[in-house]
Amino acid sequence: MEKKQYKKIVLAYSGGLDTSVLIPWLKENYGAEIIAVSGNVGQGTELEGLEEKALKTGASKLYIEDLTDEFVNDYILPTMQAGATYEQYLLGTSFARPIIAKRIVEIAKKEGADAICHGCTGKGNDQVRFELAIQAFAPEIDIIAPWRFWELNSREKEIAYAQAHNIPLKISKETNYSKDKNLWHLSHEGLDLEDPANEAPLNKPGFLEMGVSPEQAPDKPTNVKIHFEKGVPTAVDDVEMNPTQVIEKLNELGGSNGCGILDIVENRLVGMKSRGVYETPGGTILYKAHEKLEEITLDKETQHYKQSLALKFADLVYNGQWYTPLRKAMSAFVTSTQETVTGDVVLKLYKGNILPVSVTSPYSLYSAGMATFDEDDCYDQSDSAGFIHLFGLPLKVRAIKAKEVEDFPGVE
Repeated sequence: MEKKQYKKIVLAYSGGLDTSVLIPWLKENYGAEIIAVSGNVGQGTELEGLEEKALKTGASKLYIEDLTDEFVNDYILPTMQAGATYEQYLLGTSFARPIIAKRIVEIAKKEGADAICHGCTGKGNDQVRFELAIQAFAPEIDIIAPWRFWELNSREKEIAYAQAHNIPLKISKETNYSKDKNLWHLSHEGLDLEDPANEAPLNKPGFLEMGVSPEQAPDKPTNVKIHFEKGVPTAVDDVEMNPTQVIEKLNELGGSNGCGILDIVENRLVGMKSRGVYETPGGTILYKAHEKLEEITLDKETQHYKQSLALKFADLVYNGQWYTPLRKAMSAFVTSTQETVTGDVVLKLYKGNILPVSVTSPYSLYSAGMATFDEDDCYDQSDSAGFIHLFGLPLKVRAIKAKEVEDFPGVE
């Protein structure tokens, strides 16, 4: 089948293996002008030399868009406040894709592009996250996903193509893990990790990038104090910071203490199971601290309902449904629950462990007088007899009836 021709293609560009080979490949196959777009969501040194590389391999220009603060405030914090985790995974790649795709669409419209290209594989989740976001904002623009049909259908073939076209790579066949990095996390997939029987090489030099393994962490614990205002972290160890700076500081503290390393086999959206190792040092600390503060500031019904909502919220984020009405409505609910989530949490970091030390809040619902085992003057223990009688009344009525009716169903 003859390929549809385009005049101008906007490419989601990271400078990694997939997108590095895409620029020359698109020019060879479509003869179009290629405009590369990179979203800065805190990946740091990965952006160094990116413009030179993109232009040298055939792009007409490269946009590097600083999205970090927006990423933190509008995507990370709402997900953290929801307490959303997908099978323990803290969604680092999942909520980074929608914001990048949204900006790519904005640039595609500005440039008058007639197609958007991404380097996601047909086996992964990211193809869904990118394309749902593109459909939400530009349903009229065509999407090119070469991994679904091109001849470079393995990372080994991509490396060979890159070498043949003199495309510089920072990886080799031996270090060819599939990675995604941003301010929040770093993911590792592929190579020896594809077999769950293999231990992750956490102590191998160069494998972990955001910290050290628990074995290599210091023997002395580190205490960290985090202050929240309405569910938003605003200070670390009494030093005021914006949320982006908080995450950067917690990444430093958590990484050096071996915290936030997750090794899981997860259920991908496309149906298969996939093994990944995630580094999320600051994010894991932030989740623990926020959860601890909610323990004393949320009433029981709100806390429990919010916990049940978190599972669905995580599914929406993981499945690329960030821009759906349901996710927006759920975020509105979560925001309303954060009015009293203000206070200080102290955690102890020690060899991968994150242990609670103290939690305080001006809105705390915890009453020492109510909970104490010592004598008190605010709780009448005799009230519990009437409560238990009424609470157990359905069981009592059923038991009485069971004695009256032979072979009453469900009675042991």
